[in-house]
Amino acid sequence: MSDPAAMRPVRCLSAVGLCLTLGMAAPAVAQSTPESLPRLGLAAHDASVIGVSSGGYMATQLAVAWPERFSGLGVLAAGPWACARGSLSLALGQCMGTHKGPPDLELLADRYRDYRERDLVGEAEALAELRVFIWQGAEDDTVAPALGQALAEQFRGWLAAPEEQLSRVESEQAGHGWPVAADTQAPVQELTDCREGGATHLLACDRDIAGEALGWLHGELTPPEAQEASGRLLAFDQADFDARGLADTGYLYVPERCEAGGCTLTVALHGCAMGAEQIGETFVRHSGLNDWAAANERVVLYPQAETSLPNPQGCWDWWGFAESAWQLDPLHDTREGTQTSALMAMIARLQAAPETP
Repeated sequence: MSDPAAMRPVRCLSAVGLCLTLGMAAPAVAQSTPESLPRLGLAAHDASVIGVSSGGYMATQLAVAWPERFSGLGVLAAGPWACARGSLSLALGQCMGTHKGPPDLELLADRYRDYRERDLVGEAEALAELRVFIWQGAEDDTVAPALGQALAEQFRGWLAAPEEQLSRVESEQAGHGWPVAADTQAPVQELTDCREGGATHLLACDRDIAGEALGWLHGELTPPEAQEASGRLLAFDQADFDARGLADTGYLYVPERCEAGGCTLTVALHGCAMGAEQIGETFVRHSGLNDWAAANERVVLYPQAETSLPNPQGCWDWWGFAESAWQLDPLHDTREGTQTSALMAMIARLQAAPETP
């Protein structure tokens, strides 16, 4: 991300949100006219949320607000929960770089306790049962690696058995982005240097981070087969989930074996400048998530954020821009957050039983 006044392009994308992408390999082509998000009767158990950069911050907000709805949380290139505390200045100075000092985990613990007393986040007992995967590039110059360490420390205080539930991985010579395996089906022009990042932020690090994360969060999985994943990539209308900062269209990957329902769900959240508005379907096709999902009967939901004047790079709201127009103390990181509420409504829709004719 860059200074908001400077708006430096490419690798440093936006100071008001973190820059990054997920992606996924899928042979299907999304339909041109988005329909409503379907009711698929997905299982309510064993759901996970994974995000990178601004999407990583948002993923943590979802998991802390609704821990009973998730079994696993994956975070790439992001710092501790509620790091910005509703302040853009703190977002820039303590949650990307640390020139204003490291995040104060005691203050964040106080914030959590206050939210818990007001029923704005989930029960501590449910939070304690999560499995958590944290990845950081050691050469990340967008989000300081120390922030990933702070996130891990925060969760060590929350989890019942952190040595068994928490995995923190730091890759040497890796920058800010989403690592992909050497045999990814992504076109070479969609990849970027492992250390330098930039462009799509799909890092050519020869590391299948999608498989690593899902394997930690859900246990031993069936490896993807060599051929392309068999499933459909659907574009859906996000208007049903109206919230400030959401794009018009989101994406959903449905393996063939999940058409009849009963599968499990992973929510994947992109980072700044990595939505379809900016880079088309690169994010939703080339991270490796779809291959693992097809092999293990998981549906992948890819919600999309939009660009706007207060959010020029299309980031997820982890510092309070979507709430600040009417709240002095934004509740973006709670159950009442406009984006968190919209994302949870999408999950509820997918887990609802299909409508009968």
